[in-house]
Amino acid sequence: MPAPFNVRLTADFFDATGRAKYDDIGLSVFGTAPHIRQAAFADHRPEIASDQLTGANGVIVLTPKVTAQSVSQARDLVAVGRFGVGYDSVDVPACTAADVAVYITSGAVDRPVAEATVGWIIALSHNVRVKDKLIRTGGWDTRSRYMGSELRDRTLGLIGLGGIARTVLQLLANWGMKQPLVFDPFVDEAAAAQAGVRKVTLDELMSGSDFVSIHCPLTEQTRGLIGAAQLARMRPTAYLLNTARGGIVDEDALYAALKAGQLAGAALDCFAQEPVHTPPRLAELDNVLFAPHCIAWTNELFRDIGRAACQGMIDLSLGKKPRGVVNPAVFEKPSFQEKWRRVCRL
Repeated sequence: MPAPFNVRLTADFFDATGRAKYDDIGLSVFGTAPHIRQAAFADHRPEIASDQLTGANGVIVLTPKVTAQSVSQARDLVAVGRFGVGYDSVDVPACTAADVAVYITSGAVDRPVAEATVGWIIALSHNVRVKDKLIRTGGWDTRSRYMGSELRDRTLGLIGLGGIARTVLQLLANWGMKQPLVFDPFVDEAAAAQAGVRKVTLDELMSGSDFVSIHCPLTEQTRGLIGAAQLARMRPTAYLLNTARGGIVDEDALYAALKAGQLAGAALDCFAQEPVHTPPRLAELDNVLFAPHCIAWTNELFRDIGRAACQGMIDLSLGKKPRGVVNPAVFEKPSFQEKWRRVCRL
């Protein structure tokens, strides 16, 4: 029997009474590993405190930040598992310095985010929000002002060509669209061609696309990637969608561009400052769709992410490297290897 391995879950998976907020977060996976001992944090804090990690060998994190302070006393902590694929809320260098592996649930979000992206593309191009409002406000007789457009013969531009973007391509393969464009410095032209897309510069993508959909992580290189200059290149009939991370798009510049008619509309699932409790200026506009960073949340999504996150903890407890590690160099550190052996009695 493997050594007991203590996994903690952040408290935001549960309500104030301790009941799970979601139907299934994959915890059944632990049924195959009786040596895993799971428990939730006693309380929710926006940033994980070091005392919350006392005795933990792994932690599965939904929304709290993981900072240098969080892992400052992580004597027995082997891993942080992010419930999702974004990890800008985790101080990865600090985790590496503290001999803590960080992994994400690669692949688990591809289908639901792609479906949500396609849904938003259709909703934008068919003026769904405005047409819904016509019925709610008695505007039937003005319907002729809001003609939509089909996806046929339109061009999709993808910023980032990871798993989500590739799934979007699969879902739209039979819609009669033109060859998609992609901007991704980490993808060469051969790989782009194999995916059926044409690699272009960011300026070419912004000016040549009817739909610009963002699917890249938030990094120092992508922060503010879409600003006034890029938005000015868009067609007045084009739409911008961001289901990736806030901070990639300059929201003030987007508001100004929409007011000036430089593009036809936008859809935003994420914002530079979250949570959003006060409606942003963009909410004044009828041609913008919003979601509170949950447009892709489905029961299937949480189940699949949870299964991947839990499996990662099982793998680590058995001396295996999990999928989706974002700081692989930590596994080369003798100090991490010593901690890993000690905690798991390898």
